[in-house]
Amino acid sequence: MDTRGVRSAILMAIGVASLAGACCCDPQVPPTWPSAAAHAAQFAPQARVVVLDIASGHLLAASHLPEAARTLAAPGSTLKPLVLYSLIASGRWDPSRRVACTRKLRIAGHSLNCSHPPADPMDARQALTWSCNTYFAALAGALAPGQLRALLAPTGLLSQTGLAPAEAIAVFHDPQTPDATRLALLGVDGVLVTPLELATAYRWLALQLAAPHPEGTGRPPASAAAQVVRDGLQDSASFGMAGAASLGGVAIAGKTGTASPAAGGQSHGWFVGLAPSDAPRAVIAVYLPARHGADAARVAADLLAHSPLRQPQP
Repeated sequence: MDTRGVRSAILMAIGVASLAGACCCDPQVPPTWPSAAAHAAQFAPQARVVVLDIASGHLLAASHLPEAARTLAAPGSTLKPLVLYSLIASGRWDPSRRVACTRKLRIAGHSLNCSHPPADPMDARQALTWSCNTYFAALAGALAPGQLRALLAPTGLLSQTGLAPAEAIAVFHDPQTPDATRLALLGVDGVLVTPLELATAYRWLALQLAAPHPEGTGRPPASAAAQVVRDGLQDSASFGMAGAASLGGVAIAGKTGTASPAAGGQSHGWFVGLAPSDAPRAVIAVYLPARHGADAARVAADLLAHSPLRQPQP
């Protein structure tokens, strides 16, 4: 018996029940994003939460906005969908390529073992669903030194967003070796970003996934990149590594990330998602100090359970 799967199912059932009980808003008072953010702040007082409108880029709500503007932290696995989309769209990576994973990975002294269940060699969609570090370390081989910055710059990840005063600016050290490129792509070394910058980058991604797809370019069409990344993010936030985000009663596509400071110490957790997943209108970014990505996804679920996207119960 897969005891890990049984345990996960039990925890998910408990989470659904707890959130269902928590969402007891007055039906006469329509929920708003600010009220949902305030509830998330009660649920996780240390969380930095950012909600962006995808169409306009405007800030819909935030919790601890000044801290979100100044917090610089390694983004961990939240970089994976951004890089994957760009490499597939530019024809530099075949999403059907499969990579075998032993769940053991060490790069330049960093232990990056995968936490997903044992699996057959994964394609791009599966690797994104389960956040396979081995797969994305192989993906980094498609990048020459200096190319990662050029890939990330259009997303807005590496520059101020204008969403808050006194913003910090992302720190990015151009990787000059294959191992440094792998570590940077995995979001564990050489790059620090703010929650505002990461939310802005996922807004860019949401717009790419919704954009018309050019044909006749002689390269894999952008629709292939969009389909793979969209499906991978939906699977991730449904049954994959970010599955806790689905407990809020709103279908969401998203990605978790867990990383530690360069000098060591406690890890921090991220979740960034697009909701609702079938026609995204909002980006939800959660940064949670001294926790893990799954914990940040649980904060996002609480936010969604009290958000305008949550359908009233009959």
